[in-house]
Amino acid sequence: MADDYLKKLQVLLRRLFQFESTDLDFGIYRIINRKRDVIEKFIEKDLIASVDIEFGKISESTKVAAKKELDDLKTTIEKTLGSSAILPSGTFNPQFANTPIGADLAKQYNEKTTAFTAASVSDEHKAEVFNHIYQFFSRYYDNGDFMSMRRYSAKQKFAVPYNGEEVLLHWANKEQYYIKTGEYFFNYAFRVGEYTVRFHVVQAETAMNNTKTENRFFILHTGEGNVSYSDKTKELVILFEYRAMTDSEKATIGTRNVQDTLNEQEKTAILAAIPDIGLRTGLKREIDGKNLVTKHLATYAKRNTTDYFIHKDLEGFLTQELDFYIKNEMIDLDDLGTNKEIPVEHYLNRVRVMKEVSTNIISFLAQIENFQKKLFEKKKFVLIANYCMTLDRVPESFYGEIAKNTNQIVEWKNLYNIGEPGGQATLTGKKSDVIDVEFLKSHLYLVLDTKFFPQEFKDRLLASFDDIDEATGGLLIKSENWQALNILQGRYREQVNCIYIDPPYNTGNDGFLYKDNYQHSSWLAMMGDRIYLSKSFMPSNGIFFTSIGEDEIDRLNTIFTQIFSDAAFISRFIWKSRQNKDNRNVTGVSVDHEYVLCYGTKLRGSLRDESQYTNPDNDPRGPWTSGNMVGLLPQDERPNLHFDLINPDTGINYGKPPMGWRYDKNTMAKLIQEKRIIWPPSPDGRPRRKSFLSELKAQYTGYSSIIAPNVFTTTGTNQMIDLFGNRELAFPKPTLLLEELFTQGSKETGVILDFFAGSGTTAQSVLNLNRRDKGNRRYILIEMGDYFQTIIVPRIKKSVFSSEWKDGKPQNTDGISHMFKYLSLEQYEDTLNNIDFMEGGTVQKTLMDMDGYVLRYMLDFETRESPCRMNVTKLERPFEYTLRITKDSELHDETVDLVETFNYLLGLKVKRIRTFAENGTTYRIVHGETLSGQATTIIWRTTPGLDLKSDKLFIEEKILTDPKFKAERVFINGDFHVEGALPIEPEFQRLMGA
Repeated sequence: MADDYLKKLQVLLRRLFQFESTDLDFGIYRIINRKRDVIEKFIEKDLIASVDIEFGKISESTKVAAKKELDDLKTTIEKTLGSSAILPSGTFNPQFANTPIGADLAKQYNEKTTAFTAASVSDEHKAEVFNHIYQFFSRYYDNGDFMSMRRYSAKQKFAVPYNGEEVLLHWANKEQYYIKTGEYFFNYAFRVGEYTVRFHVVQAETAMNNTKTENRFFILHTGEGNVSYSDKTKELVILFEYRAMTDSEKATIGTRNVQDTLNEQEKTAILAAIPDIGLRTGLKREIDGKNLVTKHLATYAKRNTTDYFIHKDLEGFLTQELDFYIKNEMIDLDDLGTNKEIPVEHYLNRVRVMKEVSTNIISFLAQIENFQKKLFEKKKFVLIANYCMTLDRVPESFYGEIAKNTNQIVEWKNLYNIGEPGGQATLTGKKSDVIDVEFLKSHLYLVLDTKFFPQEFKDRLLASFDDIDEATGGLLIKSENWQALNILQGRYREQVNCIYIDPPYNTGNDGFLYKDNYQHSSWLAMMGDRIYLSKSFMPSNGIFFTSIGEDEIDRLNTIFTQIFSDAAFISRFIWKSRQNKDNRNVTGVSVDHEYVLCYGTKLRGSLRDESQYTNPDNDPRGPWTSGNMVGLLPQDERPNLHFDLINPDTGINYGKPPMGWRYDKNTMAKLIQEKRIIWPPSPDGRPRRKSFLSELKAQYTGYSSIIAPNVFTTTGTNQMIDLFGNRELAFPKPTLLLEELFTQGSKETGVILDFFAGSGTTAQSVLNLNRRDKGNRRYILIEMGDYFQTIIVPRIKKSVFSSEWKDGKPQNTDGISHMFKYLSLEQYEDTLNNIDFMEGGTVQKTLMDMDGYVLRYMLDFETRESPCRMNVTKLERPFEYTLRITKDSELHDETVDLVETFNYLLGLKVKRIRTFAENGTTYRIVHGETLSGQATTIIWRTTPGLDLKSDKLFIEEKILTDPKFKAERVFINGDFHVEGALPIEPEFQRLMGA
């Protein structure tokens, strides 16, 4: 029996360690596969040994206790009946059993003897323990993740941990990082020789408004053209749907190993639909026992249906849940006092073994989870950093080189319609596509992009700025937003006045990927971590806006309440986003509005309308408007407000209104004396009070909770059509909505952050406001979609050049001076792909002997020189540091920008960047200061063959003597002799968390 339960447990453990994914060679699977022999040894040998050891301890202690009880009884018998009552053989002498007392002692002695002889652990005990271990871990495991699914008992529903809070807000994934990004969901490709194969999702169906939905699968699209091939481009496109199965599909496929079964069916259909023999042959080629198309189908499905979460404290979570399980499941209080009652020592023995063995399993699992957490939380490298700037910020000495740069010229022609009919004619009055130095001088709001130029040009251009961060009005980051927010912590802490986000609404059809049956919990985990991280960017008077729909507004509000507190709530604004009422849902109600949640301190309010203030009587106190003086209370409540009001100059009596006046006699007399009352010519009129514009205490009045009237979603769509000539992205927010919010939440010199940037509406809105009021607002945009380069960056370049566009063509040339920077970051998947293991050196100890040291050693120590963890030995050539980055599902080496990365790790406000060539060595020097004001200089150089004496002389006499910048702290990479300088490498690793 015990062996059966053991095998069942071992099967579960192999699932926990994802052994079913042995053929997957990406992400955490590649790392687990690398150490599969260690994990298998734990499951197959160490686990059994640990159970035997623990049961052996119990068996021995049980025997010792039974022996003591037997010896004590033997002493009692000999004192009562004499020494001959126990025979030399150890049995009870029968002749003493004839008396009542002797018979009773004989019975006790025989029972104790039997107990001592049988004091060993039975197979049933082992089976019970194995079964409890299985039940415990299967309860909390769900397809790659550990979920909070605590129950009161086997018979009752779930419980949640409670610590006396007034209001308890909990969701299944509250203590986990949401890591699913959707990068592979919509875009997966691989190469087969000269061919390219692409998987596209054409319908991402998700169940709506229900956390307990059916599982979804990748199913070959049922429409026409689900497999299409272009002989010209050598490209095969395969279309999938991501949805629950229909009843007929369930009947055909069944409910076990569904995705594997679907993959087999899809493989057959795909291969049959390929007309090219070469491609079909290539896809049939087998690797590790699977043909290529099957292998990629499995990888694609696995990438998108697992690894949604990383637990922040798996060991603490499971240990706490283990205690809860033991108390509620292993000891059945209902059996106490009945014939089902089991001796307490049996309970305790099982509990001891189950807890000890389970704790070891937890420790083993936690090592892998903690390693993933370390890699996820590690601040990521900057891969690419480029600047875009209008030509008025570029010295004219560069214009000759710029005019010869073909790639830059081509982009300008495409962006600004130069040389096309109706294009440049709008700009210059002549039709020509010749762009020379004179053309550049007359079009100073063309936006130059440093990506089109060599590094040497970029170095010279950046050296022309004495305060480059101050000159930079925008920052764009292509990244999953948690990673981007993480690396910006040091640089923008308490620097962002206003945050606006337009996250996925989690309606079920907006592309948000959630773990099956955990739609809302997945979304809450994703939102909670990002909002929490972004809060540190806000000063005490910061404002946070977020657009949201009906589906998640209440749940989102709970997150904000937890992070910001109830006191920070400002309003739930309503925006009527749709004009028509034709598109109704199943309730028959047209949902034509959205919400904007607002948290922070206080909004600016609406600009007061001063047009109502005039001065028709030339009052020396200036413009005024009249106000009502009729009261609101009957005479029995305020008799002192009910009196006749008489004009002292004309004697006209205006009587007393039914509800009296607003002021008593004394206040009214003062108003008359100060000539603040407007007297009607007839006693039938009502006197009114003068209110002077000069006496207003504020320029702003209250702000309505109904915002952006007559601004609709279609307004945003039309703006995109005007800019690009087509729709580009669905349902972009209109700039007028965001301009209204930013006017409320930020000053003219504030910083605005948007970490769900979408199409880039936030940046255009900031530019529009700056153009309108000559402000100097800055923006930070974070977006991971492929449209980062195809929509967001071009949108900003267009918006800078002209304020009006139609069909993708500029309608004027009212450009503004502007510069922004855009970055691309390493991502978590890239980090996993850049884990390298040192060969050899594996400690040959069991998990039980070393209390988990083996796996820690393997995962942490053996990977310490991986490039993603900052391989310090490679900093000899800092401008050649590379990572393996995935693009279109293919790995290639990409150079890392260590200079930019370290600037953000330090939280440096960069002043100057200078590049020098000295004695064949390249030096890149960064001058800046931290948010605390500490002046810092960072010196990067290539060190192989470097003469450190000459290096010291150059740095101390040429770099550190810069009269414009006196450093309080100096960092240098590699070896150096500069006195008082600090090495970059240990600080880099410490700040990166590698």
